[in-house]
Amino acid sequence: MEYKVEDVSPVKKKVNVTVPVEEVDAALGAAIAMYRTSVNLDGFRKGKVPASIVENRFRKEIYAEATQDLVNVHINEIVTSLAVSPLSRIDFDGGELERGKEFSYTISFEVMPQFDLPDYEGFAVEQEKAVVDEKEVDEVIARIRRNMAELVPVAETRPGADGDVVVLDFAAFENGEPIEGVSAENFQLSLGEKQSLEDFENLVKTIPAGQEAEGPITFPDDFLNPDFAGKTVTMKVKVHAVKERRLPEIDDALAQKAGGFESMEKMRETVVTSYMQSREQLHKATAQKSMLDKLLKMVDFALPESMVDMYVGNLIEDMRVKMERQGRGLESLGKTPEQLREQVLPEAQQIARSQIFLLAAGRKEAVEVSEQEVDGQLQQLAMRSGQDFDTLKDYYVRNGLIFNLRDRLIADKAMDAIYAKANVTMVDPAPAA
Repeated sequence: MEYKVEDVSPVKKKVNVTVPVEEVDAALGAAIAMYRTSVNLDGFRKGKVPASIVENRFRKEIYAEATQDLVNVHINEIVTSLAVSPLSRIDFDGGELERGKEFSYTISFEVMPQFDLPDYEGFAVEQEKAVVDEKEVDEVIARIRRNMAELVPVAETRPGADGDVVVLDFAAFENGEPIEGVSAENFQLSLGEKQSLEDFENLVKTIPAGQEAEGPITFPDDFLNPDFAGKTVTMKVKVHAVKERRLPEIDDALAQKAGGFESMEKMRETVVTSYMQSREQLHKATAQKSMLDKLLKMVDFALPESMVDMYVGNLIEDMRVKMERQGRGLESLGKTPEQLREQVLPEAQQIARSQIFLLAAGRKEAVEVSEQEVDGQLQQLAMRSGQDFDTLKDYYVRNGLIFNLRDRLIADKAMDAIYAKANVTMVDPAPAA
């Protein structure tokens, strides 16, 4: 086998391969031999069918498999010889083996760009000191206190107001007929927290406990369920109870009940420690990004199209998920798929540039990621998404996503490695505007 490499671009290679007749015939002979050991034909013992009969009977399958096996062997040899790791799928352009004929084909794939890393050792960067305001701690304690509040029915007969919790039944009707799937009994609604449509909350706020009423409810035009988007229905509501939160005292008893703390002082210390750790991580991440952005301005390299496309897809998917949580769909943005791609393309390109830079730095710093670390990341993903770990890992392996996950872990380690060599100056927080 002989091959010639053509650099289509700094990140794309095309390889023209020529296979001599002898290698073609040998590959076909090996495939036929494999078939002879397994096929069963009437009149012949297993493994004793003449090669010519096997070839004629299973010609299509044999020639296709022989071609694929030979090309796969060549790809491994070529990639190893070139010392490259294809980023994208390897595209094959060629026909099929023919006995007694030379075989030619081409393969093409994208690779990482080659560039010289700037000198980042001693790179000057500022990191903001972590500071926790006592007001922030008070706000956390207040949220904990609110979550521990006891819900008690209000003494007077009145409709619910913001801050109250209302227990109710509701059902939607259109032209006097109930709408399937838009009803509930003993539903608990916290008013003033934007848990439901504004029209619905306004209706609920007019109904005292023990009474019922109805009114028009209009769904927004960008409502996630297109069957209801822009539609006005009649909502019937019956309020069973209006409850208010009875807040507990801020004392040691609250601390013990909230998290087993021996005192409120210990609880505050834990909140401060948690805040400090998260702030330190946030400020470090901000400083790292600032450092990386400056380093990226010192280099120039082409971006593999397949990598950019992957990040474009990821960003659009993230956008879709966030909008669905708001009860909306991507269609509500009023943009075509091409316009959405154009919108996220600059960010996708920046992510790709950062990833490529950090992977190059990871190679220089000899960064490694173990199988256990990859599994640990998958375990976290499985817990957050509520999926089975083995099922999720199998999906990542079958779809080639495991390599992207490993690369992200390498990039994170590489960022820490080059940041550890930077000249970091801790600075006071900027005054609030």
